Amino acid sequence: MTLQPITRVPGKEELLHTLDAIRPLIHRTPVMTCTALDRMSGASLFFKCENFQKIGAFKMRGAASAALRLTDAEKAKGIATHSAGNHAQAVARAAQVLGIPAYIVMPENAPGIKKAATAGYGAEIVFAPLRKPPGKPPSKRLCNALGLISFIPTTIIMSSPDKPAPRWNCCKIIRIWKRSWPR
Repeated sequence: MTLQPITRVPGKEELLHTLDAIRPLIHRTPVMTCTALDRMSGASLFFKCENFQKIGAFKMRGAASAALRLTDAEKAKGIATHSAGNHAQAVARAAQVLGIPAYIVMPENAPGIKKAATAGYGAEIVFAPLRKPPGKPPSKRLCNALGLISFIPTTIIMSSPDKPAPRWNCCKIIRIWKRSWPR
């Protein structure tokens, strides 16, 4: 499924459509509670366990959503980002599932487990020196040199009006889950 680019802050229908579209690329993760913490805080606390998500973090939601918004021509070019961790793995995994070439710029000293996981999802890792040269970030230079599509870290994707907010998906899931909670 391909999602249309968003030209304004997404409304409820667009967000529901996005949630449906990314569903095959993500795990349905549990929402947990803890009565001891509820008592200590004086509130009802809900914990969305995105650590059980594919790649181990919520960033998979944003990467899947962004990848599904690419045109066929953009998918053929490939995507690139810079990250030493969860964002790298999320972009690599989304690209792997959708058959998109992925290039990840990582610092030379990135943790071995992150390098292995990212490579395991089929991305080509390009190592960058620890000191960033002045000017554009290494992933931007790589995009310009190879004609790739830039995938910025999910924290920026989530605050951009042209990308749906994965946080909303989490809130929607909690609302659905809370309605089914036994009283």
